[in-house]
Amino acid sequence: MPSPRRSEGAPRRRRSHAERTAETRERVIQAVVESIAEIGYQRTTSAQIARRAGVTWGAVQHHFGDKDGILVAALEASFARFAELLSPVPSRDESLESRVSRFVERSWEHFGSAHYRSTFEILLNLPPDLEPSWQNGMLDAWTRIWSRYFPDSRVSRRRTVDLMHYTISVLSGLAATRMLEGGGGSVRGTELSFLEDTLVRELSREA
Repeated sequence: MPSPRRSEGAPRRRRSHAERTAETRERVIQAVVESIAEIGYQRTTSAQIARRAGVTWGAVQHHFGDKDGILVAALEASFARFAELLSPVPSRDESLESRVSRFVERSWEHFGSAHYRSTFEILLNLPPDLEPSWQNGMLDAWTRIWSRYFPDSRVSRRRTVDLMHYTISVLSGLAATRMLEGGGGSVRGTELSFLEDTLVRELSREA
C-alpha cells in the first residue's frame, strides 16, 4: 500500500506581529493615496479608506489614531518614496552638471507622478496645527538629500535654503500645472532645463 503523499515545499512561515502591523499600515496608506488620486481629498472618507484597505475603521484607528494621523503617515511615506528615488547618491567625481541633471530628473519623477498628486491634495488640506511641524521635518529631510548631491557647494546656508525652496516651488508648480491639464501634459522638458541651468549657475557661485 503506497504511503501517504507528503506535501512538497517548505511549510509556510507564520508572519510576525510586526510584519502584520507593517503590512496593514502599508495597505491603509496605499488606500489613502489611491483614493485621493482617483476621487479627490474631500470624497476620501474613513469608510472609503477602510474599504479599500480591506480592514475595519477600528483597525485603522488602532494603527494611526485618527484621520490626521493617517495624513501625516501618508506624507511621510511619500517623502520616503522621494528619498528612495534619489538614491544612490552620485559620486563627487561626477560633474556638477551631471549631478544637477540627475537630481532634477529623479525629483520630477516623483513630483510628476500620480502619487504626488495625492500628496499635493493632502498638503492643501493639512490642518493648520500640523503644518509647521511637517514643513520643518520635510525641510530637514530635503536638506539631507541636497547635501549628499552637492556636498562641495560653497553657497551660503541662507542661499542654499532659498535654492531648495525655489526648486520645490518650481517642481510643485509644474506638477500643479500638469494636474490642471488632466495629468496628460508634456514632460515639461524646457522648464526642467531652465531649473537645471539655474541650479548649476547658483551652485557654482562662491559663498
